[in-house]
Amino acid sequence: MTAAQTATGVDHSSRGREAVLAIIVASYLMIVIDISIVITGLPKIQAGLRFSPVGLSWVQNAYTLTFGGLLLLGARAGDILGRRRMFITGLAIFTLASLAIGLAQSPAWLLASRAVQGMGAAILAPSTLALLSTHFAEGPERTRALAYYAAAAGVGASLGLVLGGLVADLLSWRVGFFINLPIGIALMLGARRWFAETPKRAGRLDLTGAVTSTLGMSALVFGLVRSAEAGWGDAVALCSLTAGLALLAFFVFNESRAQQPILPLRLFASRERSAAYATRVLFLGGMVGFWFFMTQYLQGVLGLRPLEAGLAFLPATIPNFIAAMMVPRLTRKFGNARLLAAGLAIGVCGMAWLALVSAHTPYWTSIALPMILIGICQGGVLGPLTLAAVAGVNSEDAGAASGLVNVAHQLGGSLGLGVLVVVFAAAGSVSSLGPEQLAHRVAATFEASTVMLLIALAIVLVFIVRPARLRRAVA
Repeated sequence: MTAAQTATGVDHSSRGREAVLAIIVASYLMIVIDISIVITGLPKIQAGLRFSPVGLSWVQNAYTLTFGGLLLLGARAGDILGRRRMFITGLAIFTLASLAIGLAQSPAWLLASRAVQGMGAAILAPSTLALLSTHFAEGPERTRALAYYAAAAGVGASLGLVLGGLVADLLSWRVGFFINLPIGIALMLGARRWFAETPKRAGRLDLTGAVTSTLGMSALVFGLVRSAEAGWGDAVALCSLTAGLALLAFFVFNESRAQQPILPLRLFASRERSAAYATRVLFLGGMVGFWFFMTQYLQGVLGLRPLEAGLAFLPATIPNFIAAMMVPRLTRKFGNARLLAAGLAIGVCGMAWLALVSAHTPYWTSIALPMILIGICQGGVLGPLTLAAVAGVNSEDAGAASGLVNVAHQLGGSLGLGVLVVVFAAAGSVSSLGPEQLAHRVAATFEASTVMLLIALAIVLVFIVRPARLRRAVA
């Protein structure tokens, strides 16, 4: 142990802090970039492995369902077993699953590997923020580290879309996943060298809660996607939807009785926090359609190559990053609630504008411009929405509340995509999609996304903005 290290093994030297920050940000970047690479590679994946238009949604859902469903369990495991240990474990699972995805020879192989990759991300993601808090003292030092961490989301989204398009266009969509292998190995070695292990704690893992919540959401989304292909009268779809609702009901029952639940139900005691969770589900449900279906529109209707499609998203990703960086200043000036409502209103306008697309819509005037509004909305909403979701939480519930934010984020995207796939399928009657038919179906999904964002805005105005205004009036 050097003089710069404490008895816990934390290296407090400038070099040690910079190394820790680099490893944490790089691991988070790998997760964000991986998601973006999948988005621009979807048409190539569909053609190469012969996914159906509806079945293609499971490339995203297989990942987000296991990611979101196991996040709370992953956070709890880090508390009990040690953050460094779980960070390395999650990184190893994520990296090996990436290799398996790159080698996939069938839809089933790819989807199974994506599910395992989501499991790795669920273990890895909670550990990154916890390790950042362990190695950086509260105050300017931690604020700076968190700023870099947050900026990685915007940079990673843009970089991933362009990188995914580049490798899919010039090489193969598989290369985007093979890249994770050397990066993951380097990060695991770096974590062993620079991270201090947190002490183990006594406690239980709520496996029943983790399994029932993950299976329940998976069954619900599967039922929605199945109904899009086979109709609402399909027995398998109906059984899946029924099983999903029953499992989620049992999950709530289990959490109310578990000694150490992964989701303390007292978090929903506050109407404002509950509204923030519901808004996040609706917001992500609407926004996931923009990324998923706009990719298919750009390549299938406008005829852009994957690299060009990645670059075509820059009018959304760059304003996203800029808006996110301005959130602290705007929050101090206008307040969290009003900033959240304004961001959602901008998003409603942008999504409604995109819902007018057709096979002959010009990119620069009718796609790039509403993309700017979508980017401002995403960058300006997620921060205030997170603050609203953890406001007033007791210290012992802080970890669970943060985990619930991530769960709402991932499962909102999965459930929203499932609903939008139903809308996509219902908007047409032919199995072979030409540009006209594809554009019509994509426009229908954007209309549904607009409705989701409108409902989210109404919830914010009633349950978050109005109480905040009343508190200011009383003060």
